Amino acid sequence: MKRIFSILLIVSVALIAGCYYDSEEKLYPVISTSCDLTNVTYSVTVKAILQASCYTCHSNSNYLNSGGGIKLENYADVLTVVQSGQLMGSVKHLSGFKPMPQGGGKLNDCEISQLQKWIDNGKLNN
Repeated sequence: MKRIFSILLIVSVALIAGCYYDSEEKLYPVISTSCDLTNVTYSVTVKAILQASCYTCHSNSNYLNSGGGIKLENYADVLTVVQSGQLMGSVKHLSGFKPMPQGGGKLNDCEISQLQKWIDNGKLNN
């Protein structure tokens, strides 16, 4: 009797577990590997990249102590660094420029492309 009960219990558990449904989208989500370069703006795209990767050293409150005197917290300051070529030279880790972020890895390819796209589109304060 115990053996029959055990078999019924195992079969019941297997049937209940076997009837569990999930959608394919939830089980295997599509991870986007594309980089949006269609709507790159200073206020949304560029500022977000700078906040995440540069403000630790180059904010208005830290630039003198840890940012080498370079501020990146407002458009006018960013424009100055961009026009000198220093921003892209540093984030691309080109020779002759101090690689940034300092002590960290290089920005990802999408972020670098977005910064370059903003520059190529005229460095607008948008």
